[in-house]
Amino acid sequence: MKKFQDIIGREQIIEHLQNAIRFNRVSHAYIFYGEEGIGKNFIADIFAAALQCEVYSGEPCGECKSCLQVAGGNHPDIIRVRHEKATIGVDDIRNQLNNDIAVKPYSSRYKVYIIDEAEKMTEAAQNALLKTIEEPPEYAVILLLTDNANAFLPTILSRCVMIHMKSVDKDLVKEHLMKECGIPDYQAELAATFAAGNVGKAERYAASEEFSARKDEVLHIVRHIDEMKVSEIIDLLKHLAEDKAAINDYLDLLLLWYRDVLMFKATRSALRITYKEEILTLQRQAAGKSFEALDHIIEAFAELRARLKANVNFDAAVELLLLALKEK
Repeated sequence: MKKFQDIIGREQIIEHLQNAIRFNRVSHAYIFYGEEGIGKNFIADIFAAALQCEVYSGEPCGECKSCLQVAGGNHPDIIRVRHEKATIGVDDIRNQLNNDIAVKPYSSRYKVYIIDEAEKMTEAAQNALLKTIEEPPEYAVILLLTDNANAFLPTILSRCVMIHMKSVDKDLVKEHLMKECGIPDYQAELAATFAAGNVGKAERYAASEEFSARKDEVLHIVRHIDEMKVSEIIDLLKHLAEDKAAINDYLDLLLLWYRDVLMFKATRSALRITYKEEILTLQRQAAGKSFEALDHIIEAFAELRARLKANVNFDAAVELLLLALKEK
């Protein structure tokens, strides 16, 4: 089963949670917050298992009855609050948490409630939850998981222990992908860099055929961009933009390329380059562009992204980027 030792690069959080268990200082309410894929559910599941473990050492033993129930997905005192609608309503909180929490644990020291996507709670649902958080039974532990802590009422925030799930060091993510997922060095480097410290995203990118195909399309563009006409580049970018869900991936992959060009031009070294297998093309482009042109390209990507968010016409938005890409 999953244990704290399986968590990557979160030593301070692990120490805090384990000490809370070992020294009987467990709070009644926690908020685990960070972007999607950052590992909130992973660490919440391990914390819940450790709280219920009969050895009570701060780490799930994996062998006691409680741990076996967790592994089987049928622990009676670990409850996930579900919702069928776009929001988590007051009835969801009342029926699954408030009414249930009055019943003592069936077999464990605690009753642990996990609310994923907790930012979806309506104000009424939050107020219903607040009454329980203000006067909880001593055995109650409520874990709120969210990518937007600002969505909570101040009264909720003030009564919860805040656990910020920050980005993990890229090298740790790369090592994890290579050792635990069997991803080759170059692919692991790209996925780790692209995911910006988000382990969940890095795992998805590394194993995704779609992501690999997008990377290949981007490499085709950057390898030949100096010989291509403006009209050809426009057609290619229009093709990429047809996949609205993936356009940001394409832009990020392109941006990583030009950051590599800038990095190589500044250092003449491949050590901090993401697209290491393309070193000859990077070297050629670094020699052919000025620092000012590369800075302009990187700024143009930020402008294009902002314009796309503002729903500006794609053709108009991409013109500035094209001018920058052709600049020497």
